[in-house]
Amino acid sequence: MRRSAMSGDTLSIDRRFRGPPASGNGGYSAGLLARALGGSQCTVTLRRPPPLDEALRIERGDDSAALLAGDVVIASAIREALVHDVPAPPAFAAAKAAERRFAGFDHHIFPGCFVCGPERGDGDGLRIFPGPTGEPGRVAATWLPDENLGDGSGQIRSEFAWAALDCPGYFAIAEQAGLALLGRFGVTLHRLPLVGEPVIVTGWAIGSDGRKHLAGTALHDSDGRMFAAGAATWITLDRTAGADGR
Repeated sequence: MRRSAMSGDTLSIDRRFRGPPASGNGGYSAGLLARALGGSQCTVTLRRPPPLDEALRIERGDDSAALLAGDVVIASAIREALVHDVPAPPAFAAAKAAERRFAGFDHHIFPGCFVCGPERGDGDGLRIFPGPTGEPGRVAATWLPDENLGDGSGQIRSEFAWAALDCPGYFAIAEQAGLALLGRFGVTLHRLPLVGEPVIVTGWAIGSDGRKHLAGTALHDSDGRMFAAGAATWITLDRTAGADGR
């Protein structure tokens, strides 16, 4: 099993964890940096596409951290109190049914995405396929975290919760956003899912302002108890940009 290498205040994002073909999945990359601040109640701003298979370092402050490639800041994070207004999730069966309507089965901007890419197999990608629930601006899916996401205690690693919270937000605002990448992401973790524990994943549109689009996401257990919630800003790309956002 491949895992992003971390040693002290350095790390390297394995190609397995890509979003666009040439850069790390935004939620996963943000979650790696967030670990420097405890993994919860913090907001990460992605300033450049996180490079793959490249030595990166983390610089820490009291309530902040930055991820750098050489002297270039890839992402920055701050610890802050976050409050998420989270709609009640659908039942597990309804979320499972929504997956059949996943738009990415017909057309996907990044079909190899670690989180939502239909090209990724079981045990490789997360294979979270959020489809419309029938309520405007809302999507849902299910997820069964496999054992290679575990931290050794039975729970999944926190960066995988951040990853799972990422892409559903995009599909909630995809119609307005078009080709877009994650710009800013704030997450609260209440409890990490256990390996093999069924998860309901939801995403909902909050609003749009020009090229900026706000979305919320959440993870719940099959009884509707919340694992985690996030709020994301997605940025519509210049249509002349490359497929990896550079």
